[in-house]
Amino acid sequence: METLAARLTNAVERRAESGWDQAATARAALAAITVDGSDPDLDAALKTVRHQFGLSDPDAALLEVAATAEQSVSGHLVLGLLAGDGHPGRPTVAVALELAGLPADARSARAHFGERSPLVRFGLATVAGTDVLLSRRVVVTERVSAFLAGDDLPARSVLGLLLDGVPVAVEGTDLLVSALQAGQRLVWVHAPGGGAGAAMATAACHQLGVSCLIADLGRLDPSASVQDAVLDLLVECGLSGTVLVLVGAEKARADAYTRSVVPVVAVSTEPWDPAWPADLPLTVPAPRLSVAERQAVWEPMLGGLSASREITGMPLSPEQIVAVGRHAATTATLHGEDGVSAERVRHSARELSRGRSVRANAGSSVGLNDLVLPPAALGEVTRMLDWARFRDEVVAMGPLHGKGGKGIGICALFSGPPGTGKTLAAHVVADSLGMDLYQVDLSTIVDKYIGETEKNLEKVFAEAEATNAVLFFDEADALFGSRSEVKDAKDRYANQEIAYLLQRMEQFDGITVLASNLRGNLDPAFARRLHFMVAFPDPDQPTRHRLWTHHLADVPVDADDPVDVEWLSNSVELAGGDIRNMVLAAVYAAVAEGGAVGMRHVYDAVRREHIKLGRRPPVR
Repeated sequence: METLAARLTNAVERRAESGWDQAATARAALAAITVDGSDPDLDAALKTVRHQFGLSDPDAALLEVAATAEQSVSGHLVLGLLAGDGHPGRPTVAVALELAGLPADARSARAHFGERSPLVRFGLATVAGTDVLLSRRVVVTERVSAFLAGDDLPARSVLGLLLDGVPVAVEGTDLLVSALQAGQRLVWVHAPGGGAGAAMATAACHQLGVSCLIADLGRLDPSASVQDAVLDLLVECGLSGTVLVLVGAEKARADAYTRSVVPVVAVSTEPWDPAWPADLPLTVPAPRLSVAERQAVWEPMLGGLSASREITGMPLSPEQIVAVGRHAATTATLHGEDGVSAERVRHSARELSRGRSVRANAGSSVGLNDLVLPPAALGEVTRMLDWARFRDEVVAMGPLHGKGGKGIGICALFSGPPGTGKTLAAHVVADSLGMDLYQVDLSTIVDKYIGETEKNLEKVFAEAEATNAVLFFDEADALFGSRSEVKDAKDRYANQEIAYLLQRMEQFDGITVLASNLRGNLDPAFARRLHFMVAFPDPDQPTRHRLWTHHLADVPVDADDPVDVEWLSNSVELAGGDIRNMVLAAVYAAVAEGGAVGMRHVYDAVRREHIKLGRRPPVR
């Protein structure tokens, strides 16, 4: 086949015969190309692209023409002159077709540079301009141009999306291996929150001995185009001949995956929608990791230390475990700690799942030891944590939890008077599981327009699932109130909102905590959907004694005026939140005096708190 240099020479001479005034300049540039000769590295790169993307001879020739403008100063000049620019430039579609030995007409232009042509569809080249197609410029895409120049580093837009592969062979991995062996171009892995979809795909590729590139569309800048990002990933995998494992695949249009020349394992929290404009792919469900499987992933992260139940019970995916483990190890070293503690791991896990935290101090943390409750309430909170930690074990045994299409979420109602520890208990649940607390702001949820409240609630549930956060509805009776008899349109639509909440809670796979001062205000239909109904009563005398002791534990006390905890617990019949407020007021008063906390400060705080609440202070 005639070389490109020869074809360029012929094109220049044909124009020179008609009196072309740029002939001398074009011949000088051609002389430089001839002297330089062919570039073996460029030729090898072009052959790789042709092979990887299955290009025909004409398309490969067109790519070579377009690449000449990118790879050679002389080639850039010659192509610009042939295009009629009078200066360096990219070839027009007509010039590219001519130099590739193809008819320079509209039919040929559409065949090789239309939207469905291989060069454009696979993201190897684009046509720039708004003129007729034959007059538009052929541009080799940036990543392909860099590859032809010997640059093997992915584009910056791709690097920001990449994840480290964590191969974990779980149930479904063998089916995925069989699908890839059979030549399936698209496999849809349905991995609801916490599912090991990416780990399964990585393990399948390892078993087949093929490379894979793992990317997460959740890392994409909100202002960036999802479709462009997917195309960049497909081009990168096509150039390197690797399988694309794409997390968050539901964010892109399904037809984007048909532009791939390599297999795509699409990992999504959503099932495949048959209405999407693409052929129905094989769907493989991705299970959540069992405690034993999480233990195996955790062990290398903890430097040989054994992972405790507290750590392995965190509902994290394999990739999240690796990210949390690395962060915990790094921060432990920077803080001069000897090894990685469970508290350090929990802190890193909260940083990973940071959502709409209600925690003013992001670095704060609370545990069961900070929760001073009657034994019955504390036992229920502990039992709820056990459910959360071992839920995946139970789910793996069979469909009992989640049977009938329901979600595998855990829902609890914390009810009781104000200040009895409901919000603190929600914090304890989140912190103990290494999760963040996502508070639902009712002012942004409830909307006077019909249907808007349901849309806002859907966004809340979706974000809680995406950020792996505990969903917390404070003052829940405002949303979950009892349905009433329908007397007008207002009642009907209010009941619709409650019905939607009932259905959505059943589908939710996360952890939900509802807090209410009055349990009786909630719709009775919620009781069946609640796994835990924990009563937070006003503290009795023993509980008040423990509350005073707990809050005063780290406070410097005046030895000459000791705090009488016995009298306080017997005489001050207030809730735990009020006790904390009184201790805080006493500390401020003592600091203002420049001394330690004495009973005089505490009693003055008790008196003020009672007056604030409209109650008679106890007499000492």
